Parts: sequence; structure tokens; C-alpha cells
Amino acid sequence: MKGNFLPITREEMKERGWDQVDFVYVSGDAYVDHPSFGHAIITRLLESRGYRVGIIAQPDWRKPESVQVFGEPRLGFLVSAGNMDSMVNHYSVSKKRRKTDAYTPGGEMGKRPDYACVVYGNLIRQTYKKTPIILGGIEASLRRMAHYDYWSDKLKRSVLLDSGADVISYGMGEHSIVELAEALDAGIPVEDITYIAGTVVKAKSLDSIYDAEILPSFEDLKADKMNYARSFYTQYLNTDAFNGKRLVEPYSDHLYVVQNPPAAPLTQMEMDDVYSLPYQRTYHPSYEAKGGVPAIKEIKFSLISNRGCFGGCSFCALTFHQGRIVQVRSHESLIEEAKEITKDKDFKGYIHDVGGPTANFRHPSCKKQMEHGVCKTRQCLFPSPCKNLDADHRDYVSLLRKLRDIPKVKKVFIRSGIRFDYLLADKKQEFLRELCEYHVSGQLKVAPEHVAGPVLSLMGKPEHKVYEEFTRQFYKMNERIGKEQYLVPYLMSSHPGSTLKEAVELAEYCRDLGYMPEQVQDFYPTPSTLSTCMYYTGVDPRTMQKVYVPKSPHEKAMQRALIQYRNPELYDLVIEALHKAGRSDLIGFGPKCLVRPRQMRGSGNDKKTGRNEPKKGSRGSNGQKRQNNSEYRGRVEGKNKKKSIRNVHSKKNRK
Repeated sequence: MKGNFLPITREEMKERGWDQVDFVYVSGDAYVDHPSFGHAIITRLLESRGYRVGIIAQPDWRKPESVQVFGEPRLGFLVSAGNMDSMVNHYSVSKKRRKTDAYTPGGEMGKRPDYACVVYGNLIRQTYKKTPIILGGIEASLRRMAHYDYWSDKLKRSVLLDSGADVISYGMGEHSIVELAEALDAGIPVEDITYIAGTVVKAKSLDSIYDAEILPSFEDLKADKMNYARSFYTQYLNTDAFNGKRLVEPYSDHLYVVQNPPAAPLTQMEMDDVYSLPYQRTYHPSYEAKGGVPAIKEIKFSLISNRGCFGGCSFCALTFHQGRIVQVRSHESLIEEAKEITKDKDFKGYIHDVGGPTANFRHPSCKKQMEHGVCKTRQCLFPSPCKNLDADHRDYVSLLRKLRDIPKVKKVFIRSGIRFDYLLADKKQEFLRELCEYHVSGQLKVAPEHVAGPVLSLMGKPEHKVYEEFTRQFYKMNERIGKEQYLVPYLMSSHPGSTLKEAVELAEYCRDLGYMPEQVQDFYPTPSTLSTCMYYTGVDPRTMQKVYVPKSPHEKAMQRALIQYRNPELYDLVIEALHKAGRSDLIGFGPKCLVRPRQMRGSGNDKKTGRNEPKKGSRGSNGQKRQNNSEYRGRVEGKNKKKSIRNVHSKKNRK
């Protein structure tokens, strides 16, 4: 037996004196016993309720015997693709195979199959014909109903049907998995466990389902994308535990997929209990020979303080998975975990993060939510903060101060996302000062995503002027406290609604900022987001209005190239994009130009692109003199080395 890890072999099971396990958890990730990993939370929670759990991490899906390690479990198999959708884990947005997998020992790629939930489910069903199979995790949660699959470019059925599983435990799963375990332990046949909140089940008829909203059938969804848009938006409006309805998706006259309302959010006491379970906080020792599991590096010295997000970004799946109601841990729980972190032999005095989906959300957005749920058709922050929004950072500031005071803690960083519009809604500015003074190390990454109004509106992000105001206040605060720190904006290309016109607008913003990002995120159509629905259907499901969608790889490459217009390798794409956008005025030698015109070779021009390259100390490619006092030379990690970035901010943002 390896320390206090749960058993991963039959021998370890027998060392515990067990003849059989109650549940076998099959995971697409390596076994990391840390609360940042879903398999660790679910298995430890079941263990705390007295159930015997064995873990099969990354079984060889080509061999049925790989899921027979413990034999048949007494109650059932639990199956998860891992912390990521297996297709996102395997492929970039351009559908190219990734080279490494941070959730596998040594970062080795290829240790889990594509569509892992489906493959694992069928692999188990080959041997164990009647044993209950329960799917969970992000992949199953976001594919629980009919969904658009970007990688095959088609509509797919509920993963429940294609996997051969009996139940999906969707969302974070703590409540539903315990209820499922208790029902199975009580001897209730799995086909009769159809009533648990936070689950999706199959039904042969609707005779006993009297309170559900019937969605369009799968055949209707395939026949007309508008049916899918309407169906998806109905699902989107029913993601709240307090007011969400039971939904039924017909597949035939004798087969229905039934989604029960979401499970209730965890109370603070329940959150504390979940995170106080006896995690080993690292990967299983058997992975040491391969160098461990890379993903642990990002979270080993971080604290999860909350879950859920009322930010409502269209391209994010959090609404479908964690929900919009923020759930938090107590200060005492977080301080206790932080003290445990300081005892680790590798701890250097730095807590890397205190946050969650959004770091500065430490309570529900308004008092009504815990009684009535979230508003179905209104967002808390978009298009502007709701008048009922409780924008108050005092609890978070108090927590951060307590963590800073712990012996051996030198610095507490905040690396989760900061919602700058929520920060601005808090007029006290106490958190902004604390953030700049204690929790930023040179640069703060924020996510304005875009600057063009039509794109921001479809993204569910605030107007660009809100980000400009945050920028102004950030630099003003740093000037007040005597620090020189900078913002690094995350930008997204090719989101639905972005034509070349909007892409040029974003490029001009980068020009005026003097900043060319080393990496740009192309919009990635992952399952069950509003933006993915727009991508597939060509309409905004909230309004059913048409939306322009850049789909061709070439146009997406042009939009991305415009943001990185200074890269000589992208010169031809930038020139083509500017001509197609009718913005050839940005090709020239003037101060507002993005690139110089192509000139004859042999006149000192760059041989590869025909582009004049500036000499050191001369004007840059946009014709503007480089200002040493106003530019930021930071360092960010590239693939294997650090690369220089610039982040120039105009004087108006510093005033």
C-alpha cells in the first residue's frame, strides 16, 4: 500500500483487507490525490461515507482486462475523462494533435482515448453487462444532452446513450454521487434511480414524468439548426438549482434522455468538509520514475477559495458545469490548508493563487439568489452591473490579509481571473490597492478579450470603455503606492461576430498600446457554451438573430495574424487581411500604419517578406519612435525559453 493513497491495484486492495471494492473509479487522468482533481474529491468523499473505492487511472482502452483490475465492484463503476474534455486535451483549436498531456506522468501524450467517456463506458460494458456505470466530470457534464461536436463537425447524441452508461452525475457532483451511492447500497436497481437532482437518466416512456419541459427530438435537432439553438437556450435557462426545470430530450417513442434539475449548491460547511478530506496533495508515488504529473506544478501551492461564476462569458462552460451561484470556503478552512502547504518540503514561501473560476467572487452576486436562484434571462454584470449586485471585496481582502500573516508565507499571488468590471463596481477601491500592493508580481493578466462592441456584446463582456477605466485606475493606484507594474491583456480572435473589420479594430488597439501578444487564443468551440451554439447555428440563441461566424482556417489565420502584425512571418497574411477589409490605408509609413508596403528586393529589404526592418534605436514598424520611459520590457515563458513582451500604455491611461 502506497502511503494513504487509495488502492490502484488488486494487491493494494487486499493489503487493506478488502475482498471487493464498492466502486471502481476509472479516470482519463493520472491519479493525483489533490482537491483540484475531480477524481480525488469524489473518491475521498465516498471514502468518508464508508465506501471502498479503487482507482484505475488511464487504463489501456484497447484491452478489456485493463478495467478488470479489481474485478466487479459491489455497487458500480464511476467513469470520467479527467479534468478536461478529452478532445480539448488532445487537439488544438486548429485540430492538430498536441504533443504533451499535463495530466499524464511525464507529460506523455496518448494515454487516454478520444471521446474517453464513450470509450471507457463501452469497454466496461463488454465485460460487465449489468454493473451500473455512472459518468461524471467535465466531459460527461457538458455532453449530457445532444451537443455540437467541433472535432467531427456534427451534432452528437447525449453521451449517456453512446457510452452504454446508466446515469450521468453532472456538475460538480458531490451531492448527487452520495445520493446515488446510498440508493445503490439500499438495493434500488439503477434503472429505477431516476429522481436525483444533478443527474441525467434514460427512460422508456414519459408515463411517470409529469413535470418536465419537452425539448425538440434529436431528429428535429439534426433537421434544423434553429431547433438546436432554441433547445440549447432552454437548457441554458435551466441551469439553476432553485428554478431549473426537468428537461426531456426524445430520441424515439421508446427512448428519452431526462435531465433532472441541478443539484443544490454546497453550503460553506459542505465546502469546508469537501476540502478537509485526507488528500495526499500530490501524485501517486508510482509515477515518480517518469518525473511525476506536470499538472501538479500549477496547483500544488494554490488554494481554491470558491466555485461557480456569475460572470456569464458566452464562450465559457461554467454556467453549465458549476453554475452561476458562487460557493465559498470559510477563512478557517483556507488558513488551515495554507498552513499545511507551508509544511511541504518544496514550499518556498509563495502561495501561487487564492481563487477559483473568478478570484474576486467571494459570495453570491445578490442576496436573492440563495432563496429564488439566479435571474433566468438577466446577467449580473452584462451589459452593465445589475442594480442589485453586491459588489463588496471586504471578505476577500480580509482573507488575503490573514493568509499573508501566516508564518513562512512570503507572498500571496492572485493568478485566477479577475473580473475588472466587478472590481470597478466596488467603489471603495480597497481591494484594488491590496491587489497592486501585495498580490501582483510585476504584471497582472486580465481578459478584456476584444475591443469591438459587436464582438464584446456576443461574448457577454463589458464595453471596452470599462476596461479602459480599469486600466486608468490600475496605473493610478500603482503610481500612488510607488510601484511599476503592468497589465497583460488576454485577447481572442475569430469569436462569432468578428469580421475582418473587428479584427482590424483589435489590431489597431494593439498598435496604440504598443503591445504584440506572443500568443493569441483563437475561439475554441467546446461543448455546451453559448458561443459554440452561435458557431454551429449561425444565430445568437438568446435573440435568434443572425451572427457572422469566421469558420475557414484561412480567415481565422488572418484574424489571428492581424493581432500579431509585427511578426515578420505573418506579413503576407496581414497584407491580405488589410486589403480584404478595405483597410489598405494601414499599409504604409505613417504613424498609424500597421505594416510597410512590399518593396522590390535588393534595396535592403528583408528577403523573406520584402519588408523594411527597423534598425536598433530607429522607429518601429508602425512609424512611432520607441519611448524608453513608457514601454515595459517584461519576461514571459515561451516553449523552452523566456521571450520579451512590450506593454506600452498611453499617458491618458496613467492619469
